[in-house]
Amino acid sequence: MRSVGIVGVGHTKFGKSEVPFLDMVCDAALQAMDDAGAKTGRNNVIDQVFVGTMGAGMVNRISGTASAVVDTLNIRPAMAETVENGPASGASAIKLGFMAIASGMCDCVLVVGAEGMRAVTGWEGTDFVATMLHLEGEYKYGATLPAFAGMFTRLCMDQYGLESKDLSIVSVKNHANACKNPCAHIHSRVVLERITNPAYINATNPIVADPLRQFDMCPVSDGAAAVLLVAEDKKDTLGFGDKKFVKIAGMGSATDTHVVANREVPSDLLAVRLSAKMAYEMAGVGPDDIDIAELHDAFQILEIAESEEVGFFKRGEGHLAARRGETALTGKKPVNTSGGLKAKGHPLGATGVSQVVELVRQLRGEAGERQVEGAKTGLAVNFGGFGNNVVSTVLTTK
Repeated sequence: MRSVGIVGVGHTKFGKSEVPFLDMVCDAALQAMDDAGAKTGRNNVIDQVFVGTMGAGMVNRISGTASAVVDTLNIRPAMAETVENGPASGASAIKLGFMAIASGMCDCVLVVGAEGMRAVTGWEGTDFVATMLHLEGEYKYGATLPAFAGMFTRLCMDQYGLESKDLSIVSVKNHANACKNPCAHIHSRVVLERITNPAYINATNPIVADPLRQFDMCPVSDGAAAVLLVAEDKKDTLGFGDKKFVKIAGMGSATDTHVVANREVPSDLLAVRLSAKMAYEMAGVGPDDIDIAELHDAFQILEIAESEEVGFFKRGEGHLAARRGETALTGKKPVNTSGGLKAKGHPLGATGVSQVVELVRQLRGEAGERQVEGAKTGLAVNFGGFGNNVVSTVLTTK
């Protein structure tokens, strides 16, 4: 299997896009190509384009986005596929790009993840995301992702002594990191006292899905992110020899029951644990070898639970590690240096690619104020549904 790495990254500012969906997608793609020095037209070396998006057809009325990107960027006749795997669409697209190169079918692949969610109302967006749930067993009863996150949080509170304040501690951390990320949706610091004090918490941090409050979950965002993948044995001949090569050392993905109630242990995120294990084994590393991580915190409880499932902390102790500051930018295991989904934003299809872009920038030493010194190996976990489908990726410069 050939070694595959990343030589270019691109990332639009998350939030409310001021340009049409396709322009936003192509903006991220061009940034990645420019970063790598890739050309269009007759000098194009890109064999394949994958675009990860959950709802471009449903929300933005554009299907077959990848084909449109190839033509718009003048990189015909590159192969093109659009990938839909819920909020894990972005990492799934990277996985397919990795597989295409590792197998020998392609030498250079452009991957873009994107979503234009603010084209609809918040209520419509919540319903759109809820279509990932089981139609007969969950969706038709009005279940939503915030509802499942609320129930999961209550279970963790009962089992492990986690408190509402612990979620706020994670939120404050991620907002602080986002303030150092120019691409983040939200650039405002949050004071722990202001969102936890019983005297005014209902005004500053109201309940959304009990026990989850407004600051315990991510915003609705537009955005796109892109990576250019290249076979290591071809990077010189393709013109990328002078670019920093960040190796995709391991990838893993796993699924769990579609109906959440069918899970043997409701507080387990089995697909997270299994996908991370696969990625670790492929990369030949373990949790202790990971310097930084981007964990899918659509709800702050997920950052805590995922930090346990991937082996950073023992079961039921993730919130204690957050209390001690171990996952902060200057902690021993920095998590979500980008600001996470909580403050960087969560355009569904873009998130998995955005996580990898952040890791690449950190491993190349290009993360500016949020740079983690000495970071060489990173882990990204892209979470689909309520743990129905998860993709984990290990990157390294070692």
